[in-house]
Amino acid sequence: MASGMDRLGAPPARLKRSQASLFGGIACGIGVFILTLLLAGGPSPLNIVLGLAIGAALGTWVRLADL
Repeated sequence: MASGMDRLGAPPARLKRSQASLFGGIACGIGVFILTLLLAGGPSPLNIVLGLAIGAALGTWVRLADL
């Protein structure tokens, strides 16, 4: 009978993320960027940088969290 203890010495299995995860992360990042600009009141340079940072962070999180 094999148990989880048998795999302790095995190399970690590499999880393969789907292409839908990539597209979902990009779409969420773009959506958050646009919403940030709309909520901030206009496309000033500070708002654009802030929107890009928040959009990139959320897009990356969606990509990595969608296993």
